[in-house]
Amino acid sequence: MSIFTFFGDKKCENLLYLSGMKRNIYNSLIAWKNSQNRKPLVLYGARQVGKTYILKEFGKNEYKNTLYLNFDKNKELHNYFADNISPHNIIDSLKTIFKQEINTETLLIFDEIQECQRAKDSLKYFNEEAPEYNIAAAGSFLGIASGKFPVGQVDKLTLYPMTFYEFLEATGNENILNIHALAIEKLKQYFYIGGMPEAVKTYAQTGDLLSTRQIQEQILSSYKEDFLKHIKGVDIPKVRMLWDSIPVHLAKEKKKFVYKEIKQGGRAAEFENALDWLVNTGLVYKISGTEEAKIPLVAYEERNSFKLYMLDTGLLAASAKLDVKTFFSQKHEIFKEFKGALAEQFVLQELKPKNIPIYYWSNSTGKAEVDFVVQYKDKIIPIEVKSGESTKSKSLGVYIEKYNPQTAIRTSLSNYEKRGNLFNIPLYAIGGLD
Repeated sequence: MSIFTFFGDKKCENLLYLSGMKRNIYNSLIAWKNSQNRKPLVLYGARQVGKTYILKEFGKNEYKNTLYLNFDKNKELHNYFADNISPHNIIDSLKTIFKQEINTETLLIFDEIQECQRAKDSLKYFNEEAPEYNIAAAGSFLGIASGKFPVGQVDKLTLYPMTFYEFLEATGNENILNIHALAIEKLKQYFYIGGMPEAVKTYAQTGDLLSTRQIQEQILSSYKEDFLKHIKGVDIPKVRMLWDSIPVHLAKEKKKFVYKEIKQGGRAAEFENALDWLVNTGLVYKISGTEEAKIPLVAYEERNSFKLYMLDTGLLAASAKLDVKTFFSQKHEIFKEFKGALAEQFVLQELKPKNIPIYYWSNSTGKAEVDFVVQYKDKIIPIEVKSGESTKSKSLGVYIEKYNPQTAIRTSLSNYEKRGNLFNIPLYAIGGLD
């Protein structure tokens, strides 16, 4: 069976309109609800990727009633988790407060749960003593990174920014992927707008790209405000320097992250905590290098060689102040900007929701480098990203000659093509890999 399931063949069953936008994670929420071994669910994700929306709509559609608790907005809720956090005590208290029946047909949403450690602790006892209750917790990685959930006592899902296909559905263009030229034009839009739900919603409702950019700038500003809230004072400048340096590094031919390019004499030891914080919050993706494309990839990870990407292509474009005119040139120049960094960012963004190990490969001399290698079941699959229509790839050729992979992928603006085990996949369709 092919590892490819392209969009034109996909059935979009159980996808949910979320303020006019469908999210594929809805299928996973359904599976969680129906699981015989269901535990309290923790929905991870960076700020403003749509966690609250999806859980509220899930409750409205799949349960008889929903009780929504926000531990950030309603600080009084903390009092009911301060002492006795046995499930039955909590349920009885909530019934009294909200004058609402709570049973097995109720979805309890614990939102912004990172603000209340005792609420996080309670999930252990709900799993052990009252697994019949349906509890879904959500919270930004900002704050969750500084606390812990009970090990082995919760189910976990991660929500990422909207994929390209989710973006197409939200803007009423889900059927254009069979038309190559139109798909490329929509991909340009996605490079500018990205997958943050508020930005997509603004564009879908208004068609105004400048208003969309304002939303992106507000999101970026809110992230920097969170730095002040959640980071120790001494680390704030380091986090900001790392965050602001990402577009600079991605604009280079060799995108390997180098600390000395942030600050003269900069070293890993100085920035390690700041980098870990950005990665743990989901704001930054860290892709490590490997010299050996063998299973398991983690065993051959080169921890000191890595690239950094932002969580969203639209936020990357806004952070770099790329003008709207750049995106809609007839010559497709946007795919070449940043030395093709936006194309790489896009491919990574489409791969992340698949929850597979992702690295990049370079040979011992450093003269050949493949943008991504992924571990899919019992295969290691190289993925070379080309920012134009050219399908020539010296580095991928070096990789193929060395490893003779069963499957190799090159993604570019060119249409579908297969040569032996080498597949050329249009850039806009890379998310259709199964």
